Amino acid sequence: MHIVKEFVLPPHGWTKGAPARSDDILELRIYLPQPKFSILEEHLYDTSDPNHERYGQHLTKKEVEELVTPAEESIRVVDGWLAAYGFNQSDLSRSPARDWVKVRAPVRVVEEMLNTTYHHWTHDESRRTSVAALSYSVPHIISDHIELIQPTTMFSGTKARKTVFKRSNQQFHDDIVGDLSRITLASGISVDASCNTTITVSCLKQLYNVTGYKPSSGRNEIGVTGYIGEYADVLDLQLFNANQRPDAKNSTFRFISVHGGSDPQNSSLTGAEANLDVQFAFGLTFPTSSTFYSTAGGPPFAPDLRVPLNSNEPYMEWLDFMLSHPNPPQTISTSYADDEQTVPETYARRVCKGFAQLGARGVSLIFSSGDGGVGDGDSSPTTQKCFSNGVRNVTRFIPGFPASCPYVTAVGGTASVPEVGASFSGGGFSEIFYRPQYQNEAVKKYLHGLPTDTYHGLFNSNGRAIPDVSSQSVNFEIVLKGEPSLISGTSASCPTFAGLVSLLNDVRLSHGRPPLGFLNPFLYSRGRSGFTDITVGNNPGCGTPGFNATEGWDPVTGLGTPNFGELTILALQR
Repeated sequence: MHIVKEFVLPPHGWTKGAPARSDDILELRIYLPQPKFSILEEHLYDTSDPNHERYGQHLTKKEVEELVTPAEESIRVVDGWLAAYGFNQSDLSRSPARDWVKVRAPVRVVEEMLNTTYHHWTHDESRRTSVAALSYSVPHIISDHIELIQPTTMFSGTKARKTVFKRSNQQFHDDIVGDLSRITLASGISVDASCNTTITVSCLKQLYNVTGYKPSSGRNEIGVTGYIGEYADVLDLQLFNANQRPDAKNSTFRFISVHGGSDPQNSSLTGAEANLDVQFAFGLTFPTSSTFYSTAGGPPFAPDLRVPLNSNEPYMEWLDFMLSHPNPPQTISTSYADDEQTVPETYARRVCKGFAQLGARGVSLIFSSGDGGVGDGDSSPTTQKCFSNGVRNVTRFIPGFPASCPYVTAVGGTASVPEVGASFSGGGFSEIFYRPQYQNEAVKKYLHGLPTDTYHGLFNSNGRAIPDVSSQSVNFEIVLKGEPSLISGTSASCPTFAGLVSLLNDVRLSHGRPPLGFLNPFLYSRGRSGFTDITVGNNPGCGTPGFNATEGWDPVTGLGTPNFGELTILALQR
């Protein structure tokens, strides 16, 4: 007797194609339950709460692994099930905590094991592809010992969070001399007027009160992730630095391959997204040690008998690598995401638990909130239909994942000087994760201010709310293939905010303090006064005007934009 572990409706806009070939190879990953995860979560919140006596006392890699290790019985039962299908111990690979086991098998064997059928699926608009099943089952005797199995019900197609990309017909912006005219903000900060049309490292330092700070700890690191074939070019970074960070001229970054990821140089494959991320994250934090992680995989994918079918789950591949790493960077920026409804709930929850493990070890994980406003970003805000999975006449707002995970910090976008909420700034409420306690006061205040009939039924008012914070996101000047270019999106705001967090970690490390780690409990309590509230703007989508920016937290700009000088003081308080 088999027990259904998961059943999903096909996401809107995906069309089923031919069955997967029986001899194609799947790399099957079987996730075992983590019975002590609630204890790990308690540690995470205690050590991230600036009002708790254990604030900053992050766990070690070994301590985290002990808290996610499955029961011995689960390991024994799952191994026995795999042995019944002819898999030996030498065929299996495991995580350090033994909370998952991975095996390669032909589709015909996997379909028998899981009592299911795989098909090729294609996203109608983007032509992204996925190999997936709508359901899978396992024998009842092992059902309680398996949390989920992938690839099965995964339709996600990871996207870079950039909305506008255009070549600049002008020469490089002069970031050293600057514009002689200035804009004085309400806070008293003075910014080059040119920052209203082109954002540079200097603009961000002026706007967010970072000018004059020089990292000095020597123990601080920042990481940037790359997915879906986005590669960062060293020569472009050096040209960028020569113009915007002349003290960093000829510097580079460390490259680390994850799951076979590459980073070809001087290539037509150089990506605008990857260049944006490394140039601004590393430009803001130089000379902080910097790493670019390139994770292989991502649709479209042409399988053959030598390469496993793509699982479309790069986050888990990256997480596996980082969780096995003894010393991950204290701050990591990711400007890629999926529409939450394309990610199976069991998978989203397991990935989110992986982020919690890194947070418990003192890592600040920063994600872009998305570029579709309250929609999916696949079409204009006025034409987005935003259908729920499998239903063509019910509209729902579309939050992004992993931004909706309550253990990461989601960054929305602003524009102009003085700042207003960017119209594309992804914001809203998770359909999977409940609102965490650290958000209750701020988010309830916003919801109480909404008319009772505003978008009734279009969002989950009890869900984890995004974004948490925001920063500039329009007209960032990067270098791409040797030429100055402009790019916009929460892809830009994410490495910007991550860069400032890395500098705050440098401040703490320089004073003998541990890194900030999981940020959100700090941001929503002591850190709130270190942000400039943004009260103008909205994020249209799904044929609606979206939410409005307003006083306090809102689903366009979160708590607002950072004031590094103020946050420095707050970060050092006990």
